[in-house]
Amino acid sequence: MPRWQQRRERLQSVLSGAQCVYPGSVFDPISARLAEELGFEVGMLAGSVASLTVLGAPDLILLTLTEFAEQAHRICRAGNLPLLCDADHGYGNALNVMRTVEELEAAGVAGLSIEDTELPAAYGSNQPRLISIEEGIGKMRAALAARRDAGLMIAGRTSAPAVSSIADTIKRARAYEAAGVDAIFLVGLKSRADLDAVAAQVKLPLILGGASKELMDRDWLAGRGVRICLQGHQPFAAAVRAVYDTLRALRDGAPSDTMGVASDEIMKRLTRSEDYARRMKDWL
Repeated sequence: MPRWQQRRERLQSVLSGAQCVYPGSVFDPISARLAEELGFEVGMLAGSVASLTVLGAPDLILLTLTEFAEQAHRICRAGNLPLLCDADHGYGNALNVMRTVEELEAAGVAGLSIEDTELPAAYGSNQPRLISIEEGIGKMRAALAARRDAGLMIAGRTSAPAVSSIADTIKRARAYEAAGVDAIFLVGLKSRADLDAVAAQVKLPLILGGASKELMDRDWLAGRGVRICLQGHQPFAAAVRAVYDTLRALRDGAPSDTMGVASDEIMKRLTRSEDYARRMKDWL
């Protein structure tokens, strides 16, 4: 079985199932191992979190495809968690989308989304804008054409719920569905009525991001065809807070045994210490 096939099959089983899952927001190998250990069915690497992790920069599309793919690969090779990636706009036009799919497929991701937001922000633009549906369709078709492993999930993503209207959302979702994507990723849905309207018109599995608190009921979402619902990307911010508090305490001279750090047992487990010790004994 090819190296990444099993985890891609697991993501496909989530999409074809009857339940809605929350993905674990991950940003590096250790966070991915933690999510896997805690039983998350899927990991999620967002473009925004990758930018914070790799560049220490906000989500302004400053991260390059190469940097994003390399971080995705580091995460994928660290364990067996199926990784879903937010590939933003594919880093350019439809030809750039093809390159994006090629690189992320080789990196080992189980699925990725391509969105129809105009990125990076155009000169003089104060609000997010969407590309035309025609260009969006072209990007989806390009992504599918670049895919070599049919098990790689490609989702058509739209921010129309937050940027334009539900009517436009439905039009775009149906167009991307007709183009052949595997799922529809909706960002910014505000109400149950809006989701009901979309779900009535779209047959593909749905993925939600940036949804309102009103929608955070997995049983109800599952009945509307939602199979993955993002909760946000709090783990990275929590890690920043923990590092900040620990460094500040150390700077002030606090005893190290008063800090809530991970135990040696946890660190050895997450770094696969016993595996390395065995290899050293066998080969060194």
